[in-house]
Amino acid sequence: MLTIHDVLIEDTFAEAFPMTGARVVVTAETPAWAQTAAAVTTGYAASVIGCDCEAGVERTLSPEETPDGRPGVSLLFFAFSREALQKALVNRVGQCVLTCPTTACYNALPLVKEKTIRIGGNLRFFGDGFQISKKLEGRRFWRMPVMDGEFLCEDVFGTIKGVAGGNFLILGTTQATALAAAEAAVAAIRQIPGVILPFPGGVVRSGSKVGSRYPKLRASTNDAYCPTVRGLVKSELPPEVNAVYEIVIDGLDLGAVEAATRAGVQAACRPGVVRISAGNYGGKLGPYHFHLHRLLATSA
Repeated sequence: MLTIHDVLIEDTFAEAFPMTGARVVVTAETPAWAQTAAAVTTGYAASVIGCDCEAGVERTLSPEETPDGRPGVSLLFFAFSREALQKALVNRVGQCVLTCPTTACYNALPLVKEKTIRIGGNLRFFGDGFQISKKLEGRRFWRMPVMDGEFLCEDVFGTIKGVAGGNFLILGTTQATALAAAEAAVAAIRQIPGVILPFPGGVVRSGSKVGSRYPKLRASTNDAYCPTVRGLVKSELPPEVNAVYEIVIDGLDLGAVEAATRAGVQAACRPGVVRISAGNYGGKLGPYHFHLHRLLATSA
């Protein structure tokens, strides 16, 4: 039996799957406008079950860390293919970054031939023939006239084969204690580079299972972890558990998701939490398995 601060860690694993990822840097004249662009660009991108991609803020960047010496944010985006990722990013950058005052948009992954997607190269047509191409140190940028000056966007963006769907479940005695533990986990994970938490505030209240009694639905509520129906289903909840929150993690590589899981679970083990579990589908959904005991044994 493995425990951390008297919280039981179940001997189970989280199941994750490969997705194509991109890292986008958005800058603006002020931190507030950079954050505004980040918020709207990553909006409605919680799960590919119903969204065009999964996205989130990786971290805030100082002017010393950005290509143009202005305040910025690093954003991560994930989709099932490069084609789907390009479509999502062209739409999101075009609707949410191009339109936002003072912003510019840059690639932040290595450019590997045949693993790139065209963003600025597609958006340039908005310039209606007045757009200008500029090549610096082997990288092409597009300058498009807009009403407050110019919008600068890199031509192509690099992609990487990332990992999506890493997760763990926080089982608490009350909604308040479970949510406080989830918030502590989110704060810890946000210190880890290379990962995002795509759901609202980093926390999932509506964990899902594959399939539904309604044939057209791909996913439905994870009733085994819903306290209000524990008498009607095969429940996985101990009697004292009355609320469950899930933390879902997407990352640029396995190591980043492992580090984030470790940090998040450790932070979540606090008073009012009964146990930590994880979501999997018997190993049939994805090839990446994050075994909680293996990840946490040394830290416990």
